[in-house]
Amino acid sequence: MDKKFFENLLPDRPLDSHKGDYGKVLVVAGSRGMSGAAYLASKAALRSGSGLVYLAIPESINDILEAKTTEVITIPLAETSEGTIGKRSLRKLRELTASVDILAIGPGISRNGVSQMLVRDVISKASLPMVVDGDGINAFVGHMGILKNKSPKSLVITPHREELARLIGRDASFIDRDREGVALSFARDYDITLVLKGHNTVVTDGVKKYINDTGNPGMATAGSGDVLTGMIASFIGQKINRFDASCLAVYLHGLAGDIAAREKTEYSMTATDILGYIPSAMETLLV
Repeated sequence: MDKKFFENLLPDRPLDSHKGDYGKVLVVAGSRGMSGAAYLASKAALRSGSGLVYLAIPESINDILEAKTTEVITIPLAETSEGTIGKRSLRKLRELTASVDILAIGPGISRNGVSQMLVRDVISKASLPMVVDGDGINAFVGHMGILKNKSPKSLVITPHREELARLIGRDASFIDRDREGVALSFARDYDITLVLKGHNTVVTDGVKKYINDTGNPGMATAGSGDVLTGMIASFIGQKINRFDASCLAVYLHGLAGDIAAREKTEYSMTATDILGYIPSAMETLLV
């Protein structure tokens, strides 16, 4: 895959289009102390071209995100005593997933047992495409049958090496010995698209694979993965197939990181900088 391939993936924008044509994204994210993850994922979806982005969050952080986001539509959810998404939010989440094109779930959602159960319930019952990240991935540990039972290719999961190691019950060094092979095998076994994050991120659906060459060590910073989650969800919502959408997002995410490193240095750049340079990265595909 080269720059020309990615240029051709971006969908045309007809003059008579409206916001509904560019995808309705639902981001389920955040917990007390982790409002930033919800912000970054939802804002990245908008910056990547989504027409509408809904952000479902614990009610105690709703005011924070109402103030921090302008274009994102926030939806407060019932929460646990720990400030995480609570059991009474389940019905609302089911209603929400029935009204959007794509679900991104997991950034900053916490490892609270109730919240993890909700993640499993939502994912097992929803029929729309989904991107699962962070603690959404951790919810599958010990519950891998849920992945087996999902419709083919409906899931994109975005683990780093430690998260994937927990899923397969091995240590991270096992993955390091053969990142591509482990990723291909996992994606094939569970019929999903896997984005194994890290240096030279691997994207595979178990048959095709893409090894990314954009990005830099400055992207090893809190929130970087949340930005990527929002980007993948956005492109899927714009009707790009899940494998290609994941490849495009990974490429542009790394390129935005490279621009951020050039402008801010690898030492000082943050995930907010990566988010801010998404337009500059996308512009390289439009000239």
